[in-house]
Amino acid sequence: MNEKLAAFPFPPHGRIPNFKGAKDAALRLFDEPEWRDAKLIKVNPDSPQKYMRAEALRRGIRVYVPTPRLKAGFLKLDPAKIPYDSIHDASQMSKSGKWAEPVALTDLPQLDAIVTGCVAVTDTGRRAGKGEGYSDIEYAILRELGHDAVPVATNVNDVQVVNEFPIESNDLPLTVIATPTRTLRVDSPPQPPDRIEWDRLTTQGLEDMPVLKELRTLKEKPLSADI
Repeated sequence: MNEKLAAFPFPPHGRIPNFKGAKDAALRLFDEPEWRDAKLIKVNPDSPQKYMRAEALRRGIRVYVPTPRLKAGFLKLDPAKIPYDSIHDASQMSKSGKWAEPVALTDLPQLDAIVTGCVAVTDTGRRAGKGEGYSDIEYAILRELGHDAVPVATNVNDVQVVNEFPIESNDLPLTVIATPTRTLRVDSPPQPPDRIEWDRLTTQGLEDMPVLKELRTLKEKPLSADI
């Protein structure tokens, strides 16, 4: 806070923090072949990644966005249906309703790459989010649906790149980390999740995220008792 690196919305605590230089960091990702050549990507709905959503749409890349807390599943932003001068608004979740289309689980395509938000990262590809695991679950949902693993990137401020911290088996690793000043490629990131760890979920979690209830029906997976 003393460095005044945060950007709107305030306060930065309890969310994926926006930061000064987020646009420069986001645009760096398009120098990387996985994102430069992508046709279909998933980008989280948080503020620091709005620049990634906007630039992807300008490049003709179809963007899939999970709704906040996965309460309404996934949305699609199709650049073929968005006027070029409306891309700025379409990339902001508070204004995207005019163009965002709901997507059923079974209609989610194989993605080329993913962008996620982070609170902290390491140069070995570990990430920490808000602590609620939504990005991890989103990735695991795709794997449960039979999708191939794809590279994952984030844009963060340089101060968010820290030393090691512990991770768990369901945590989503990073392939590329972009900051306003540099791009870090991770040669050997941790193993990504290949499924939902259903024993971590409770009945309440299922009710809060109907998309998981839908997935459970599709996969016929058991759910643990409440904890």
